[in-house]
Amino acid sequence: MSSIINVVLPVFALILAGYVCRRSGRLGETASAEINRFVVWLALPALLFKVTATASWEQVWQPGFIASVCAGCVLVFAATVVHRLRKSRRLVDASIDGLSAAYANTGFLGIPLCALVFGEAGLMPAIVATLIVACLLFAVGIVLVEIGLQQEKHPLRAVLEVGRALAGNPLLIAPVLGACWAASGASLPAPAGQFLALLGAAATPCALVSLGLFLAQRHEGRPEGASGLVAAKLLVQPLITAFFAFVVFELPPLWAGSALLLSALPTGTGPFMLASLYGRDAALVSRVILLTTVGSVITVSACLHLIATQAMR
Repeated sequence: MSSIINVVLPVFALILAGYVCRRSGRLGETASAEINRFVVWLALPALLFKVTATASWEQVWQPGFIASVCAGCVLVFAATVVHRLRKSRRLVDASIDGLSAAYANTGFLGIPLCALVFGEAGLMPAIVATLIVACLLFAVGIVLVEIGLQQEKHPLRAVLEVGRALAGNPLLIAPVLGACWAASGASLPAPAGQFLALLGAAATPCALVSLGLFLAQRHEGRPEGASGLVAAKLLVQPLITAFFAFVVFELPPLWAGSALLLSALPTGTGPFMLASLYGRDAALVSRVILLTTVGSVITVSACLHLIATQAMR
């Protein structure tokens, strides 16, 4: 429990810092939007590029683990999008809701937590899961959002508009360029690696501060639908992932335990940044992030107990 608190507490502290700064007037009304732009256009692309550019194929290619993590997040994402569309939500908002239910905070919480639980060996599963969530799942969400935004009736013109928008999105360009760099076999120059590391390290804390700034703003009414998204993230996704990791693929303890632990993490800041970037209502996303972060203390504890029980057998 102390390990979980040590990892989760800084998340609350960063959100609280942004909240207090906004409430006290130390940061103005536009601070949340401006900090979020910094994350979207500089910090997060640097992080995504560095992770993909420095990963080797042998480290990344773990078929059973990849399939288990993908099954949990993709099935929850798809089911949420379909359900929201049936509830008369637009594709743009339904896609962001889907990310809110499936986008685990694997980068900021997953990597240090896996290191605490499994040691240095736990870093690679966390990095692979981060690539899946931050690159693959996030890319699918962005594509659906862009499709939903297009009002063109001509199919070919709509495809061209979507392609143009995606080609200018830094959150998609960065990992693609990083993968190309990794495929070339070249190593990152030391100054470039240090630059990317410094810039990428700012992504998560700035995003959390931006979230706190947003929460400090006054919003009319309480967003509906948060409870369903919270349940999908903290209960449904871990159950699906555990079924595939432990039953279908029977992964080794390290990879099976990591898959379960990473799937039980709270919602990351990616959906919030996406909602802010596209000018959608981010109140629901911010509430889901807050509730899942609080609830993850219980669900992650349960997963750690299960992992310890499996290890003793």
